[in-house]
Amino acid sequence: MDLHSKTFAILFLCAFTLLINLPFGHARAKATRYSLRWFLYIHIPIPLIFIARTISHIEFKYIPILVLAAITGQILGGKLEL
Repeated sequence: MDLHSKTFAILFLCAFTLLINLPFGHARAKATRYSLRWFLYIHIPIPLIFIARTISHIEFKYIPILVLAAITGQILGGKLEL
């Protein structure tokens, strides 16, 4: 994979991670803290992100960036007013 396609794949995966976490963050903010639903809203997106990362052949060293994107998506989703 050349540098440009790898960079695009990382940016796309970060955007996907952030966007997929927005609705879950919104739902998490309305759930009772530390309940089963709250826990599930945080963890359900993880397999989707794992599959996307595996398909795009992104290395493990980029996981901290994806975690930051996921946390950002959860926080922004919690602040959404729908």
